[in-house]
Amino acid sequence: MSREVLPHIALVADEINVASLIDCVSDDGIGAVTVFLGTVRNVNDGRTVTGIDYEAYGPMAESELRAIAAELVTAMPELRLAIAHRTGTLGLGEVSVAIAAGHAHRAQALDASRAAIEAIKKRVPIWKREHYAEGDWGWVDPTQQRALALAPVSS
Repeated sequence: MSREVLPHIALVADEINVASLIDCVSDDGIGAVTVFLGTVRNVNDGRTVTGIDYEAYGPMAESELRAIAAELVTAMPELRLAIAHRTGTLGLGEVSVAIAAGHAHRAQALDASRAAIEAIKKRVPIWKREHYAEGDWGWVDPTQQRALALAPVSS
């Protein structure tokens, strides 16, 4: 039996509990759960990264996360969505953003995850400052990330 659940949105200073997000989007009517994890990597634009500081305008960031979730759920009424984004200083490999999407069908769950992260990058007032191995740091503009060329998947 399905239960009505509002999208779960969180801006957190502590480690993201991915299992809790999965639980928010799961029940007997859900046939697919996707999880997207954005993690701190060790290189960006050819520079060695040692960590990242995430800063947010909290009330506006939470409001925009809610708006993104509402838009996606409106477009896909059976969608369950849970999003958490970190603030503060993160080390290499730590999860900075997690998105869990649950739907009766995999295509919708996958589409929702991708749409959510793309919207977050463009719309949510969360800024990241990378720390580099040379001892300096720099702010990163998420709207100016290089586009990746996707190679076709061979069967």
